[in-house]
Amino acid sequence: MAAITAGMVKELREMTGAGMMDCKKALGETDGDMEKAVEFLREKGLAAASKKAGRIAAEGLVTVVVSEDGKSGAIVEVNSETDFVAKNAQFQTYVADVAAQALASDSKDMEAFLAEAWIKDSSLTVAQALSSQIAVIGENMDIRRFEKVTTDGVAVDYIHGGGRIGVLIEAGAEVVNDAVKEALKNIAMQIAALSPKYVRREEISQEFIEHETEILKSQAKNENPDKPDSIIDKMIVGRLNKELKEFCLVDQAYVKDGDLTVGKYLEQVSKEVGGKIEVKKFIRFETGEGIEKKEDNFAEEVAKQMQ
Repeated sequence: MAAITAGMVKELREMTGAGMMDCKKALGETDGDMEKAVEFLREKGLAAASKKAGRIAAEGLVTVVVSEDGKSGAIVEVNSETDFVAKNAQFQTYVADVAAQALASDSKDMEAFLAEAWIKDSSLTVAQALSSQIAVIGENMDIRRFEKVTTDGVAVDYIHGGGRIGVLIEAGAEVVNDAVKEALKNIAMQIAALSPKYVRREEISQEFIEHETEILKSQAKNENPDKPDSIIDKMIVGRLNKELKEFCLVDQAYVKDGDLTVGKYLEQVSKEVGGKIEVKKFIRFETGEGIEKKEDNFAEEVAKQMQ
């Protein structure tokens, strides 16, 4: 077998744009034959992926999938560079495959997830399958995050805006029927629209409450500099309660009936179906949240490519 030198790896990287370890593996698999190594990387879909890796992928899709028995669910966000690609059928199929992978996965973090055998082709890892898609679609892509729930109750999913927002709910349910699933779907819609941070107040740390109290106290003092602290303290109690109601799902006004909170709505449905329903956990992903999007001048970009 031919000795694989650092110079050979460097040359192959420059020819293909593939990662160093991928180039080293390709040369090893092809006994140092440069042309065959290029073909090896092309077949694996790795030859063009890293050249696109510096581009910001802030568009994309969120997808949620729930098992047939309703006992497990997974939510994923896969990013692309443009909204145009996010609407592409091939990209959408790929994102659905990533969600299926996450549903079947036992991985706890992204590193382990990317190292798994790809569910659609066990000769590839999840990372290699991603690189292959990048090469085919022609844009940088990123499996940004995933989360999975397994429950003795029921998992319910909801997608809003064609994949812009996804919600996965884990609920305890003494009775599971269509009415229960419909009620939980309504709650998922509420979560998508109003983005609560917690299910209930007991989940909020004292540190968070103290931090919010200090902010509200500063605001109240700035607005009412002449009022004594005793009055300010009473003012912020009401403001804090109002804020916490917005943060906590069960305390929010139910969007389909403003006379009810979400908690009261669930109590009402529980009585109707003859069994308690309780939201234990929810996960809400919004495409691109927290990613700083690069604002390019389109005309300048085209001019650069023509040079």
